[in-house]
Amino acid sequence: MNAKHLLTPLALALLATQAHADEATNQEGFIEGSHLTVQTRNYYFNRDRRDSQTQNSQEWGQGFIGLFSSGYTQGPIGVGIDAYGMLGLKLDGGGGTGGSSILPTTSPTKPGLKYGKAPDEFSSAGAALKLRGFDSELKLGDQFINNPVIAGGTTRMLPQTFRGVSLVNQSVKDLRLEGGQVSFTKLYNQSGHRRIDSSYGSFPDDRKSHHISWLGGTWTGPEGFTSSLYASELQDVWNQYYADMDYTWQLNDLVSLNPGIHYYRTQDTGDALLGDIDNNTYSAHFAVGVGHHKVTAVYQKVNGNTPFDYINQGDSIYLDNSQQYSDFNGPNEESWKLQYAYDFAGLGVPGLSAMVAYSRGELDLTKVDPNSPGYSSWYSVDGKDARHYERDFDIKYVVQEGSAKDLAVRARWANHRGSNGYNAVDNDVDELRLIVDYPIEVF
Repeated sequence: MNAKHLLTPLALALLATQAHADEATNQEGFIEGSHLTVQTRNYYFNRDRRDSQTQNSQEWGQGFIGLFSSGYTQGPIGVGIDAYGMLGLKLDGGGGTGGSSILPTTSPTKPGLKYGKAPDEFSSAGAALKLRGFDSELKLGDQFINNPVIAGGTTRMLPQTFRGVSLVNQSVKDLRLEGGQVSFTKLYNQSGHRRIDSSYGSFPDDRKSHHISWLGGTWTGPEGFTSSLYASELQDVWNQYYADMDYTWQLNDLVSLNPGIHYYRTQDTGDALLGDIDNNTYSAHFAVGVGHHKVTAVYQKVNGNTPFDYINQGDSIYLDNSQQYSDFNGPNEESWKLQYAYDFAGLGVPGLSAMVAYSRGELDLTKVDPNSPGYSSWYSVDGKDARHYERDFDIKYVVQEGSAKDLAVRARWANHRGSNGYNAVDNDVDELRLIVDYPIEVF
């Protein structure tokens, strides 16, 4: 659980690698337009579950992500290849401290533990064939995908990938259209592929959804304005629709205003493997920027007796109150957030930034169907007036010049507490993440 709609340094690096290749391949060939980078990420994750009955997690690892993107062959239809290789090394995480989500989970070897000792290393690799022509790009194979209804998780040591087909078209100025279908995913803390499932729903032991399909687009017309519209189907689970609008109004060189809204509509479909779903969820934000200061207020509401759900480990929750630990997306949940961010360039320290936030949610868990095949775990007989809150602090520094240029050091802290029956579905935790990113451009 994280602020999914905010791009991490790793996500930016993945997008930058592709953008660099796309610019180069407009005029260059398969070899001349090729590009290779290695993203290194050192990740320490400590999740202190305050419930003494539950195992705490503390893991430390080093990740390497090699990204290769070729140019395109000459001709009306250009042909190219994208490929990646990932390696994760365990630096610390013995038996009894696993399950933080940056290293693979294994079966426990001692009684009373939920997770066993993580392996010393894990790796994966994949490739996709890509075709370009008529302002469109078609990819078949393993790929990184990022949109409001299917987005690979990038907030751990290694990123999530998908296996399938995708198509992007940019024939119309300021309009990006895309669609596709994927059947398998490589989770960010695993080596192999598996069928796609959901973050909050429990699938039957003998059934999984075979694929997720999507279609949508984003328009960036007037300066400062963006709007998106998407539809997706997780086969035999749900149809999900998404719309948003965001506008940044620069009043002058000092002051800016940023209103925006995100909306999801989710309904069960087909065999309804997770049961009945009829969910409307939205969030609205209003931010005021003054110089290097920015204050953001958020209101978020879930209308439905199931939580707002999305694909497992994905970042496809473009809601303003999705925080480091909690998404504030429970059944019929109403939540608020106040956030303050500061760019220390205002004090002569460019590259240093910090953020603090407080979020609070209220929900009635007695309305959840205790017989729901997918979401019965949310039911709580004591949860009529369930409440929880989260406090977040984030500080990051990016080296601006020199041999270590673009090296990013980040610390993230979260404190989450629940009451009045909320603990039936979530933990009281203190969580610390220390992350060091460094991109290496090979060619």
